[in-house]
Amino acid sequence: MSGTSADSIDVALARISGAPPHLNAKLLNHASVKFPPAIQKEILRVAEQQTIPAGELSQLNFRLGELFAEAALTACRRFRISPRRINLIGSHGQTIFHQGQPAPYLGHRTASTLQIGEPAVIAARTGIMTVADFRPADIALGGQGAPLVPYIDYLLYRHPKLGRISLNLGGIANITVIPAGAKPSQVFAFDTGPANMLIDALVSHFTRGRRRFDTDARLAQQGRSIPTLIDELLRDPYLKLAPPKSTGREYYGRAYVDKLLHLGRKHHAKPNDLIRAATIFTALSVVDALNRFVLPKTEIEQVIISGGGANNPLIIAQLEAALNASPNRGVVVTRLSASQSIAPAARRPVGAQHIALLVRTMPTASTVEVLPSSSLGIPESAKESFAFAILAYETFHQRPSNLPSATGALQPAILGKISYAPPR
Repeated sequence: MSGTSADSIDVALARISGAPPHLNAKLLNHASVKFPPAIQKEILRVAEQQTIPAGELSQLNFRLGELFAEAALTACRRFRISPRRINLIGSHGQTIFHQGQPAPYLGHRTASTLQIGEPAVIAARTGIMTVADFRPADIALGGQGAPLVPYIDYLLYRHPKLGRISLNLGGIANITVIPAGAKPSQVFAFDTGPANMLIDALVSHFTRGRRRFDTDARLAQQGRSIPTLIDELLRDPYLKLAPPKSTGREYYGRAYVDKLLHLGRKHHAKPNDLIRAATIFTALSVVDALNRFVLPKTEIEQVIISGGGANNPLIIAQLEAALNASPNRGVVVTRLSASQSIAPAARRPVGAQHIALLVRTMPTASTVEVLPSSSLGIPESAKESFAFAILAYETFHQRPSNLPSATGALQPAILGKISYAPPR
């Protein structure tokens, strides 16, 4: 699995058996293999829709296939398991374009997605059957091709009495809403907006590439909050779009970062101020999505967080503060210092009250618990790669594994394409 940040290849080793609703999936181990800097740079360049000749795109597709195969074999060595004992590889590939909503193209509205990292190369180098290219089947049936992980979230986190949200903070933030005792058709999911993508881009810009991310939010915590700047960010039109919806680097990429830099100059923000604003924006855009589209109609007791953003203490602190509801559904009055931030009233957009006297009417009956996915047995960095192992298993058994209620597809789809290993 390689996400929108293109910083590393995540590998999960899983043992899977049975079939839904009695599917048994256990994560045995996981590892991360860094991309060579030149490869990461090229991936990000192409994903920003910069011009690339067809020949170079073909070369990159096969080169990534080699790297994914090497990552799988490296992980096997680390796990001390022979590749011959592996029955199946699921490879998400590297997304370089995703247009989930149909857009005009050559006289016809077209939706499309493209993940590269040639699976035939992975199968040939590892000797293991490989399932890849999961998203097109959902788009072909009218869906957005994303998010696909909700099927796994439902299998892992459905609870008879607790309403849960699975929040993944990768390059993009996405949520899966699983009401208590939910049936698959009651689960819904969507991308809420940016997560690490904007933060990482700003850190790289201001450090001239010396740093790729803000470790432990150290830079953000040195910055000051600028409420008017955060207010402008929260007017982002994407936040108001009703789900199902998905987004990516096509929207929150280079052009958006340039907009951020312009806003920073407008509000006289120093580099760490702007990194802080992007970090708070990530948290508040998630809360805004919950307040607009989830909490008014679904009671939620737990938010389970995975992805790299789960390691950002400022994001987590914002989420915990914003979701700390009143037990009597009353009004909570909170006074915040300038070093803090919180989301205001539920059922309406969030704003810059995060450094002023704040009155919040909360829609839930009790505090929403925010907890890492590791507390439920899935390390934050392994969740997505583990998910695509399960999706590959379902494809191998010719079972659909999208959730139309999450993607907007007209019907369930068997996802992915199979590349067979050479005969032994």
